[in-house]
Amino acid sequence: MELKNADEVRIATAALASGSGEALDRLVWSGVFGAEPVRARARQAVLDQARSSGLYPASIHGLYMARGRGETPLDFTVPAINIRGLAYDTARALFRARRALDAGAVICEIARSEISYTDQRPAEYAFVLLGAALREGWKGPVFIQGDHFQVNAKKYAADPEGEVRAVEDLTLEAIRAGFYNIDVDTSTLVDLSKHGHEAQQQVNGERCAELTAFIRAHEPRGVTVSVGGEIGEVGSQNSTPEELHAFMKVYAAALTRLAPGAPGLSKISIQTGTSHGGVPLPDGTIARVKIDFDAIDKLSKLARQPYGMAGAVQHGASTLPAELFNRFPQLGACEIHLATEFQNMIFDSPQLPADLKQAIYAKLRETEAGDRKPSDSDEQFYYKTRKKALGGWKRELWGLPADVRRAMGAALEEKFRFLLTQLHVGGTRALAEKYAPFVPDSFPSAGAPVRAGAAEDVSGLSD
Repeated sequence: MELKNADEVRIATAALASGSGEALDRLVWSGVFGAEPVRARARQAVLDQARSSGLYPASIHGLYMARGRGETPLDFTVPAINIRGLAYDTARALFRARRALDAGAVICEIARSEISYTDQRPAEYAFVLLGAALREGWKGPVFIQGDHFQVNAKKYAADPEGEVRAVEDLTLEAIRAGFYNIDVDTSTLVDLSKHGHEAQQQVNGERCAELTAFIRAHEPRGVTVSVGGEIGEVGSQNSTPEELHAFMKVYAAALTRLAPGAPGLSKISIQTGTSHGGVPLPDGTIARVKIDFDAIDKLSKLARQPYGMAGAVQHGASTLPAELFNRFPQLGACEIHLATEFQNMIFDSPQLPADLKQAIYAKLRETEAGDRKPSDSDEQFYYKTRKKALGGWKRELWGLPADVRRAMGAALEEKFRFLLTQLHVGGTRALAEKYAPFVPDSFPSAGAPVRAGAAEDVSGLSD
């Protein structure tokens, strides 16, 4: 599978130009696992073919602001899908589902925490997504998002400027890779011990504005990166209209001071009672949660009027009961984040070889023992920690037999079709293309000067 030298890359590139899917598969594999300079050449070959085929990374800012102005329907909710494991096959399954439903308003994303434990730097993530889209014949905008580019409250307390600089460095790396959608998450800095909502949201609003100004200073010419803010840390208390008003007052004042006239936020993330990944019970099943749908309704309306954003964003939703998903478009939620269930479908697939799963779990018992609470059952421990195995076992998972990956991909495609249908994003392709046209000189290059960040301790960060 892996290409070994420049000649093999050249031959595969020629085959790719003739429409060979097998050549594309080998180039994508080599662009992830190959040694330099083969890796860079493989990536550039795929990026060049993607661009010439009409694929391009794009910002969803234009579509979201049109929604905020009332120029688009409100009856769809954009799924933002975190692709953690088996990334190429998972993304291919998603693009097959999108093509079948003509679903253009879909985001692929990865969080600061996930970038570390899945071992997918932004350049690799964008490359794999575009390769998958190319493989499945998708054309047009591809929305790639940095999810939870989050300030770690503990690190911030010790070194505020250093922690913000770490988020800025990751943001710059992501933008240069083609991430034209960034969810800034400074909600960890909300201080509920202070008196009054404005005081509680002060640092959150100011730091979010500071990072927005940073993004505006570094986005490609002609691209307005979609920036999301967050007012309620997921897993904390539910968000209220008073918090949104207080946050936006602080944010607007700070952004006017830092970057006069610059575009602000396109959406706002809120807390409604969910938690990332769900809460596993001792038998491994997920506890049912009570979602504050009233908050989604009220805050989505407030986000649009008076603030002109697309609406509210729901996090931690992939493990919710199936019958709840159609509620989000009914209430005007603009975006919903979906992650853990797709990872669960890989680990719990009957197709996953038992010996590989046992080896992964045995390693987790060594490396993640510190994360195990005395009260945790084995099922709870593996459920909470197995995401951390995705980076270390990436080559083994990508290298599963083709029939195993096909079966997993078919199951994922069925799940994606269900979610896209429930969220009413079928038939949104023309809308996405209208508000996210190709911007010359915005296509990333495998040879672009990108300073990839070093592996970091991401404990405590959301995903």
